[in-house]
Amino acid sequence: MNIQRYTDPSVFEQLAEPWETLIKTTQRSDLFFMTPQWQQTWWKHLGRGELNVLAICGDDGEFNGIASWLIEDTDTGQTVQTVGCIEVADYLDVIIKPGSEQESYTALLDYALSDEAPEWQAFNLCNIPESSATLSLLADLASQRGLHTQTIDEDVSPVLELPANYDDYLSQLDKKQRQELRRKRRRADALDIGWYTVGEEHDLDEEIDAFLKLMAMSTTEKSVFLQEEGNATFFREIGHVMFDAGILELVFLVINEERAATMWQFAYEDRMLLYNSGLNVADFGALSPGIVLLTHSIGDAIERGFKYYDFLQGDEEYKYRMGAQNTQVKNLVISR
Repeated sequence: MNIQRYTDPSVFEQLAEPWETLIKTTQRSDLFFMTPQWQQTWWKHLGRGELNVLAICGDDGEFNGIASWLIEDTDTGQTVQTVGCIEVADYLDVIIKPGSEQESYTALLDYALSDEAPEWQAFNLCNIPESSATLSLLADLASQRGLHTQTIDEDVSPVLELPANYDDYLSQLDKKQRQELRRKRRRADALDIGWYTVGEEHDLDEEIDAFLKLMAMSTTEKSVFLQEEGNATFFREIGHVMFDAGILELVFLVINEERAATMWQFAYEDRMLLYNSGLNVADFGALSPGIVLLTHSIGDAIERGFKYYDFLQGDEEYKYRMGAQNTQVKNLVISR
């Protein structure tokens, strides 16, 4: 095994093909935020510190892993973090070819502790899914080398495992929730209601503007987030990037010819990821348009054969009412 280090952002295009192939070999749809398109766009708008992408190559020249990292000067010294930490990317990890975990993590650590590596005091790797070998194997190998390791619970990420059909989905909800969903649908259906997914026939910039407007109207927290430097611009560009890749699903609920609710989703492999949402609370809040749109989207995901509807990070109550179960995302801290 050998390590190739890249510090120029052109790496995301240079290695795009083997990078995407490597992700597909893992069969992990929770690695969406590690795709080169996402990583490149995040770095362009929100990047900080020094880029430090490490490609783990086998003796045959094939890529066995990619660690998309950055090095930032923090209060505790030079700290290695994953590109995307900590906001706007819900799952982050080292990408490792199945079957090569032991050798790949060993090569990473051997390199990190060698004179060839840039100076660092700690690794602070955020948003790692609980099932990742990074949390166990990389931590164990680091401990064996005398490094200090700590695994920290960061957040929950509720996920709904989708059944074969919508009736089966409703049957797995408790009786009270089933009745509540049907009541909300009936109230909305009594109005002039419809929903659509943004496609080639729409003006994507106009639709993204409409989404951001509804997102800002939803909560003060979301409004403030969109006013922070880089965030709205990031949304606009990642929207175009993922739309062109056939991954973005921007969905709107229309009541009386006015957009009442919206959801920004990513359809990636076997998983539909609900990334963010917006709502006209003032005019339509009493009709629960967000829940009405969500039931449509879950039903659509079931019909199209997705295995998971992923609500991503956050423990908002509505996620559990819709049947989602918690998964954990964690931070791995390794220090000298």
